[in-house]
Order: sequence, then C-alpha cells, then structure tokens
Amino acid sequence: MERKSNEAEIASYVGKLLRDNFGKGPASVYVSIQEPYMTIYFRDFLAPMERVLVDQKEDMRVEETRDLLMQGLIPEIKASIRVMADLEIESFYHDWSLHNRSGIIIGVMKEVNSFEGRELEGYKEKEQVHDEIIRVSKLAEKAPENVDSCKLNDRTLVVLRDGILVRIEKELIRDGFEEELKLTKRRLEKGLLHDHQFESILSAKVEDIFVDWDFNLDKSYIIIIMKPN
Repeated sequence: MERKSNEAEIASYVGKLLRDNFGKGPASVYVSIQEPYMTIYFRDFLAPMERVLVDQKEDMRVEETRDLLMQGLIPEIKASIRVMADLEIESFYHDWSLHNRSGIIIGVMKEVNSFEGRELEGYKEKEQVHDEIIRVSKLAEKAPENVDSCKLNDRTLVVLRDGILVRIEKELIRDGFEEELKLTKRRLEKGLLHDHQFESILSAKVEDIFVDWDFNLDKSYIIIIMKPN
C-alpha cells in the first residue's frame, strides 16, 4: 500500500514539475517502482510551440531543448523523491516519443550495485528478448558485452546493455559531440527496435520504445511500454 501511495505522490509531483517548466504538463503520469528501478511514463505531453516544430520536422531541436531542461531538473527530482519515497536514486535516464506525445524517466537506485553480478528477476520471454536486443545492437553499433532485463509490471520492460560503444563513438564523445551523438543514436536505434519482433515475442502490442545512454559508463537502457492484455 505504501508503494502505491509513493507512486501516486511522485506521479502528481512530476506532472506539476513538467507543467511548470515546459508550459504544459502531461495528461497522465504512470510511476512504477521495483528495485532497482523506478520508471515515470507520461502521455499526451507536447507544448504548443513544440507541436509547431514537430510539424516542421524539427524533432531534434525539440529533443535537444528538452534534454537541456532535464539536466537542470534532475537534481530537484532526485531530492524530492528522496523526501517523498525515501528512495536514493543514483542516476536518471530519459527519452521522448514526440509523435506519440509521450516520454519516460527511469531512475536507477543506489542499491543497484548490490544487484550487479547477479541476474535481474526472470520472465518467460527473457532469452528471446535478449537475442533480439543483441541483433538490433549489432545493426546499430556492436553486440553489447552484457544484456539483462526485467519486467517491472505487465506493461513495462526494462533492458540494460553494457559495453556497446564503438571506437568512433568514443572519439566523438571525447571531442564534445555527446548530445549530437545521442540524438543520432536515438533516431537510429529506435527505428531499428520498432522494426523488430518484440510484439510477437512478448505477445503484446508495443505502445512505445525509449532509449537512453550513459556514455561515461558505456551503459544504455531500453524501455519497452506494452499495452496490457
């Protein structure tokens, strides 16, 4: 019961925070907490000015602006969640689906270190999902050194990849092109992920796919949002 209360409180807080900072808040916010992750999924989130830019095919400009705003908001979100839910979030990742008017924030808890070295909780399709993630990663860059995943609930699948950057990407990051690389990889990888077989593997309609990276740690998270049966 306490977890559900925390999830509702965080959802309300994030909805207001986005509205205050972006000029328009999402119509709905769904929070899921299951160690070592917390996801915040929001829908119908696109400000009027952003809609104009998206209509003019300026998606990357909108994403770049949002990424900059999120960098400023993350410390506040981290501190507020610590107070509201007594959760220590080590790192945050985020991504947007502008054409679906949706977005995701994923928090990785500080306790994640105690989960490393052992697999996350299993689910029936885990091996097939990992095979498909490796196949997509090979098309985009290279096979990850490690893949793990877990279902937070019947609509949220979290996939962790370690060791995916190739040498040219590391050089671009070193030369200060981190944001440009992220925007390009987002478009490439999400296009490939949407073209693959996750719906048939998971026996569920895929509503959204999100991707983000920590280039310093050479880590990436993929979030697949499914329509519950």
